Amino acid sequence: MSLLRIRKPKTRKGKKMLMAREPQLIESARTMLFVDGRKCGGSVKQFMKDLNQLKKPLVKVLNRKNDITPFEDPSSLEFLTMKNYAAQFVFGSTSKKRPDNIVLGRLYENEVLDMFELGIKQYKAISEFMNEKIGACVKPCLVFNGPQWSQTEELRRLRNLFIDTFHREKVDSIRLQGVEHVMSFTVTDNMNILMRSYKILLKKSGQKTPRIELEEIGPSADFVIRRTKIASEDLYKQARKQPKQLKVGKKKNISTDAMGNTKGRVHMGKQLTGSIQTRRVKALRKTPEEKKENRQKKKVALKAAAAEALAASH
Repeated sequence: MSLLRIRKPKTRKGKKMLMAREPQLIESARTMLFVDGRKCGGSVKQFMKDLNQLKKPLVKVLNRKNDITPFEDPSSLEFLTMKNYAAQFVFGSTSKKRPDNIVLGRLYENEVLDMFELGIKQYKAISEFMNEKIGACVKPCLVFNGPQWSQTEELRRLRNLFIDTFHREKVDSIRLQGVEHVMSFTVTDNMNILMRSYKILLKKSGQKTPRIELEEIGPSADFVIRRTKIASEDLYKQARKQPKQLKVGKKKNISTDAMGNTKGRVHMGKQLTGSIQTRRVKALRKTPEEKKENRQKKKVALKAAAAEALAASH
């Protein structure tokens, strides 16, 4: 019974912390937890260090080694993420069976939603590229190359996980000089994933739009997919569900074209243009032929009406 007991916060700070952990209408950017396995070194440790540098300040690092097997028993990992108030995690380990192993995952309601195990085949750290780096807290532009990203459900979820990993605060607008960093993910024919990182250089082009060049700054990694654990379609749909308050209702007779311009359609009743008082211009007056034709039409109509009335009286 003690485990099921609800403990109410006794201080204002505790109440504020619990309120921050409750579901929000507009969620903030997610924090990633870095966890080391029993053995963690070499390329795995360097990859986690570089990923930590790209994700800052939305990171929490656990320096102690943990005897955790995420695919066999994820409960310990779920406890650590809940304790550190993180919604994503990266777990690094190496063993004889699975050398240079990385596990990327995310949680929904304190339970693992998606989890992917990637093996590092080749890695080149940021420090190995001898050039100028980007600044801190830069939001990267993500590019996914290859049609395989949309062919299987596992790759679609992995692409979504990469987007979730490098997602930061939502912005309404951005200037051209603010786009400094590009991260490229390519799926090869043998289902390897190539991750590359580039710095965007804006060069003079003699026109208003500058010429763009890419300079590789690292990290550079070649991954192989080993094991995957994805949520069911119903659970995934529930995790992506938006609250009703944020849904934009469809407005009648309002549309947006391809250029982003809003257009509205106005419905008006029938207008009697013949009875509108207008300026008597000579060009608008009827010609004698039109007047004669109208008189003849009236005479024909009167004769027809008289004939109908005579026929009705007999």
